[in-house]
Amino acid sequence: MIEIIPFASLGHQKHGWLNARHHFSFANYYNPRRMGQAPLRVWNDDTIKAGTGFPMHPHQDMEIITYIRTGAITHEDNLGNHGRTDAGNIQVMSAGSGIVHSEYNLENEATTLFQIWIETAHTGIEPRWAAKPFPKQEADRLQLMASGRPEHENSNALKIYQDAALWAANSAAGTVLPHILGLDRHAYLVASKGEITVNGMAAEAGDGVRVFNEEKLEIRLQTAGEIVMVDLPVLN
Repeated sequence: MIEIIPFASLGHQKHGWLNARHHFSFANYYNPRRMGQAPLRVWNDDTIKAGTGFPMHPHQDMEIITYIRTGAITHEDNLGNHGRTDAGNIQVMSAGSGIVHSEYNLENEATTLFQIWIETAHTGIEPRWAAKPFPKQEADRLQLMASGRPEHENSNALKIYQDAALWAANSAAGTVLPHILGLDRHAYLVASKGEITVNGMAAEAGDGVRVFNEEKLEIRLQTAGEIVMVDLPVLN
């Protein structure tokens, strides 16, 4: 089963410095039909004005992945971490027993990003933050960027504490990106730019694509674009 969530139907909040679209219920946006998918709880499509951002605030027991689409974000936290993550890369924060952090756009242009929250499988762990650069060239395959799956333990992916994985690709028009999902898994994906089909179902840039009970995925780029996908376990 594949369900397309049109971009125009997403929750929308504007705060002057922040223009946020919510794929799932978040903050003042509530939709009982969109309460997340498996352990995926938040997928926000944020545009942050230059020189602004999120001041220090706390989190606990959540895996928070930030995928930078354009611009960059600068992170700081109460553990002493400080770092800048730019377009095409991710940062991962395992909030664990508790962390306080800020995220600012210190660039001269707006930053666009996906903020993705996944429920942790291990509560109360020591909090951590990590980021790393990934190759930015066009590719004909999905690239693994973050994972907590046992089979990815020795990969170059950033670690999360859940049986989930984040994949991404920046590919040319006509590229076909295959992915073995399995009937016991879910997926949620977005083309941050470009038009795609997923097993023949058409989606435009910004649309959410919910996937259930599909053993294999064939993601076809109708135009040059960028894909971000989370492969998820089914929770009992």
